[in-house]
Amino acid sequence: MDVVVDARETALRPPRDQADPRAVSWWTVQWLLFMLPIGGSAVAAFWFLTDRPLWLGVAATASAVGCLAVALVAPHAYYRVQRWEVTGEAVYTRRGWLTHTWRVAPMSRVQTVDTARGPVQRLFGLADVTVTTASAAGAVRIEGLDEAVAASLAARLTAVTQSTPGDAT
Repeated sequence: MDVVVDARETALRPPRDQADPRAVSWWTVQWLLFMLPIGGSAVAAFWFLTDRPLWLGVAATASAVGCLAVALVAPHAYYRVQRWEVTGEAVYTRRGWLTHTWRVAPMSRVQTVDTARGPVQRLFGLADVTVTTASAAGAVRIEGLDEAVAASLAARLTAVTQSTPGDAT
């Protein structure tokens, strides 16, 4: 007996939901905290050298400007590509700039649902939801959600996984 699969039902489409728009500001702060020491180190190294060749000054300045540009542009690009969605059957995420990574976690495989808020996230009123599955690929993470949305999503996922048959192994 042949099994017929309707391609319209199985085609991957981008998940519908995005992170909270405030996540762009949170990611920008994270990138700045990471990139400023790198760019600053290049400028400081040039500044404290006794013999300051012009080419090294140009390289240090280019490095600092590049770090700042990445810190200001990367969060907006990430916001455009990161997506998530939860249905009655699964948790879907998609992320990646050059390579899109899709994660689909069936509800029957969900083991735990966690929320987390780092110190900078709390300043922006954001939280992450991590869905741990019985998969070697690891947990599915939904980042940059409003705190209330994250709490509601965690409660919803907990209720759905409790009512889904299976032992999540």
